[in-house]
Amino acid sequence: MAMVVQCPDDLVGIQHSVRLVMAVVEKLDVSRFCEPIKAREGFAGRDATDPRLLVALWLYASIRGIGSARELARRCEESAPFRWLCGGVTVNHRLLSDFRTDHADALDELFTQVIASLVDKEVVQVSRIRQDGVRVRVNAGASRFRREERLEELLQKAREQVAELRRQVDSPEYARLTARQKAARQRAAVEKQHRLEQAIEQLPELKQKQSEAEKRAGDGVHGQKVRERQPRVSTTDALARRMKMPNGGFNPAVNVQLATDNESRAIVAVAVTNEGVDSVGLSEPMRQQVEQRSGRKVDQHLIDGGYMRKDDIERAHGQRVELFLPPKSAKNPRNRGHELEAKRGDSEAVLAWKQRMASEVGKEIYKERAATSETVNADLRTYRGLTPFTVRGLDKIKCVTLWCALAYNIMHFGAVLVS
Repeated sequence: MAMVVQCPDDLVGIQHSVRLVMAVVEKLDVSRFCEPIKAREGFAGRDATDPRLLVALWLYASIRGIGSARELARRCEESAPFRWLCGGVTVNHRLLSDFRTDHADALDELFTQVIASLVDKEVVQVSRIRQDGVRVRVNAGASRFRREERLEELLQKAREQVAELRRQVDSPEYARLTARQKAARQRAAVEKQHRLEQAIEQLPELKQKQSEAEKRAGDGVHGQKVRERQPRVSTTDALARRMKMPNGGFNPAVNVQLATDNESRAIVAVAVTNEGVDSVGLSEPMRQQVEQRSGRKVDQHLIDGGYMRKDDIERAHGQRVELFLPPKSAKNPRNRGHELEAKRGDSEAVLAWKQRMASEVGKEIYKERAATSETVNADLRTYRGLTPFTVRGLDKIKCVTLWCALAYNIMHFGAVLVS
């Protein structure tokens, strides 16, 4: 047996990474996170946990690849670095879970602060950026996708269930339940009805895409298969879509878009979409986001062949941005290898792009894309918690992705941010 006299500050060493995280958070402006707090000087209200502590907890948790609020709450009781952060303050998993996804605008502004600080310190240049998409599983089962007729049937049953629960308030069986049990039953029924209503709202958009796909498919065998399909929507997460995954299978997922700076490899833009392909105009909005966050002009934009659209090449040329992306392989085997040759009718933008990609300099520049984009994707998925999402809805998924991106930037550039 030994008697140990220890200061709480001695829980972690002086060089521990958790101290760097807290030092960075102390330099950031987190006032936007404080706006919802009603307990202020001169006004009565319940005590609130300092948002700066909650920001630091989620940043350090994301750095360690922790994406569960319950696991984070457990670490705050058992793990020395998290106990050091809390400094005696207790937190529960509900508080942590709500904070993680309820402050989308404040979190987005925090991400911009970090990028602006790195630009101000000349670490990030953004003159040349690289963009890539990564498909991540969502909290929806593949068997939960329903057609319109089935959705209408399920919605009618859900409405009847909600009405029945409201009628049972005075029944003897319902009276034996506690107030918490009654509230839980009603909340579950209302949430189910709300999810079904959201699913039905997605049908017009999916029908429009189905019509466009039928026109592109034509009248052949493939066109017949496309016309036989019926739009399906998930009853678990209405905004989830079935996408082709890296393993070749199809699963409910979202398309996470990341833009990275060429020189520093810092993540400078984040977007989340439910589009299963990248060739739907995802490059230009990403470029605009980078310029808005950094306050600087993007001169060169590197993307892979999945983003190929002539409209994007034209727009980038008009904005004086050099777009680097490989051409689509020719359908005719005899024409393969000649995709970058000038053709009659090519516009000025297309000719400039072909010359750029055919040159030795352009080829060397484009080789840098995979070296940066793929390593950043691997880092986020392996170490920063960009794993199958347990939250529902694109807004909440974007919040989780922003936490991962912030953790990545702070892990790699924390010393610069506090200098």
